[in-house]
Amino acid sequence: MWTPDDLEVLDETWGRELAEIETAYGRLVYLASLRNSNSGRYEHYATDPASRKRVHSSFCRLHEGIFREWVNFTLERKMADLQLYIRGLDSIDPAELVDAWLRLTPYKNLVPAAIRGPEREHHISDIEALLGLLRNVYGVASPDLFA
Repeated sequence: MWTPDDLEVLDETWGRELAEIETAYGRLVYLASLRNSNSGRYEHYATDPASRKRVHSSFCRLHEGIFREWVNFTLERKMADLQLYIRGLDSIDPAELVDAWLRLTPYKNLVPAAIRGPEREHHISDIEALLGLLRNVYGVASPDLFA
């Protein structure tokens, strides 16, 4: 069974790991990847149900905190953060990435489950505006959504 001190260490450990991810957008991508899309629960190596519940709560807090930080960035700061994130992805051409984001809208899955209404819409509208600019930066043709 985990104690409150264990959870504090978990928060600190994950906080340090997340700090190694250079961009806020990258941290959102990482945390969202830990969330099981079928259950909405954050997955971790904890084996007993009580530990899994506590770990899930810890990841929820981390994800919500980073999301709120991101959503409050200015558009200029978000653009700089996104461009830094894109430059850090060596395995994909930026134009292909922006094209995929326009077609598949993965940015919608970065929102923590507890975030509703205006914060969720603010995130989506800002990303869509930035993608419109990035489409021009990287020379991406308008996506063919029906292909």
